[in-house]
Amino acid sequence: MRFEDLEVWKRGCRLCVEIYKALKDCKDFGFKDQITRSALSISSNIAESYERGTNKDAIKFFFYAKGSAGELRTQIYIGIEIGYIHKHTGLTWIQEVEQISKMIAALIKARQP
Repeated sequence: MRFEDLEVWKRGCRLCVEIYKALKDCKDFGFKDQITRSALSISSNIAESYERGTNKDAIKFFFYAKGSAGELRTQIYIGIEIGYIHKHTGLTWIQEVEQISKMIAALIKARQP
């Protein structure tokens, strides 16, 4: 199986694109850079896990992706509170990140010995 076939990878990519588009006019470059990097890191680490040769490496990169999901949720909450992200949009993104995180957890469990 290729990482491009994984639903979790596809969902992570779609969410990342939504975040980039929604924040394209944000003038707070520090915030914008951090949140977009967190979003980008989820699918990127899933892809990297599939390109690694061992289960140990794959699991490590799945954990990185899961950590980035937690980081992204935090940044979305903050973005809502400071008015950079509309509340409804942010809460929708948070739900999606939570689902992605659960899917990553399932991948980790499936790869653990």
